Amino acid sequence: MPRRKPSYLLHKSTGQARVRINGQDHYLGTYGSPESRARYAELVEAWFEGSGGVARRQLTIDGLCVLYMQHAQKHYRKNGRQTDEVNNIRVALRHVVAGFGTMRARDFGPKALKLTREAMIKAGCVRASINRMISRIKGMFRWAVAEELIPPENLVALQALTGLRYGRTEARESAPVLPVPTEDIEAIQPFVSRQVWAMIQLQILTGARPGEIVIMRGADLNRQASTWEYRPRSHKTEHHHRSRVIFLGPRAQELVSGFLKADPEAYLFSPADAERERDAERRRNRQTPMTPSQRARRPLRRPRRTPGQYYRVSAYGQAIRKACETAFEMPQELRNVSQSLPVNQQKNLRERARQWRKDHCWHPHQLRHNAGTELRRHFGIEAARVVLGHASAVTTEIYAERDESRAREIMSKIG
Repeated sequence: MPRRKPSYLLHKSTGQARVRINGQDHYLGTYGSPESRARYAELVEAWFEGSGGVARRQLTIDGLCVLYMQHAQKHYRKNGRQTDEVNNIRVALRHVVAGFGTMRARDFGPKALKLTREAMIKAGCVRASINRMISRIKGMFRWAVAEELIPPENLVALQALTGLRYGRTEARESAPVLPVPTEDIEAIQPFVSRQVWAMIQLQILTGARPGEIVIMRGADLNRQASTWEYRPRSHKTEHHHRSRVIFLGPRAQELVSGFLKADPEAYLFSPADAERERDAERRRNRQTPMTPSQRARRPLRRPRRTPGQYYRVSAYGQAIRKACETAFEMPQELRNVSQSLPVNQQKNLRERARQWRKDHCWHPHQLRHNAGTELRRHFGIEAARVVLGHASAVTTEIYAERDESRAREIMSKIG
């Protein structure tokens, strides 16, 4: 009985053409394109001839990226959820697909990787980010070698490309993360929920990471001693088998006490609670009575979006960004760029909006620098290291700004 010819298929989520041969999907490029049709014909011809190795030799960068993303979505998980590394990999692979998507994976070498890196530089990516993205691309090829999709020589050749060095590249440097000025923090208080403001204050008092604060529960608190202990159920360095204890002093305890709930498993800082409080405040401040039709309205049985039980770090950061836009009076034309404007004008406004946010907005990760700087100023670098949970004081140096006033005082006496 003659073998059935493999079909030319559409991979709907990516818009790519694919063909399944011997139980393995091979991605061919844009569905319906002449290039994908030609590649399909090559693979099918090789399959009819019984050359099992030809299919892998024809694997393209497009196809390899799809396979690697499928692996990453299963591999990079924490507490049952995908980690941010999945999206980081996706961003890195977009650059290589844009320039070399139709190239055979086995033909992708150091020169192609270098051209990909140059495209990142032209796109305005910072040096540190470029080095991380190139490392993730190399990681894809390392995985492909382990899966016997490409020969080991590919990976060996790619490893020859070293990272960009400081001062030896046209790539721009990222600006150092600095503490937030106190007046900029206080300016947004009227424009954030009670929950968000409490998290901001807790970060300043404890030096905790945003991801550690948003998941705080009563069950994670040890309130037996005069100084409470908070052990997050998940934290940044747990995969290194390091424990993380955050100590809460009197002021932090007072903040947390206002959010403790009867259910110890409930998250203390809940967007659902914030929305209920906001709705209640609106009802209290209502100037006109509700109409009968308004009273008759019922909540949707299946609303498209409902507030979660705890803030994602991204949502926490977004709440702060929106508050900054309101507090510092971001121009309306920049806040909501109209889609009806000409493309060039939209692009110009979005660039101005990006620059405005860079100049006026701050993010929750900066608050850890506030805490680190204060700890170092009053108690020294070692105390700051322990409180921030760093394994090395070298890392603490990044978070804690040097207190130059102390050096100035010393030199005024002996210099």
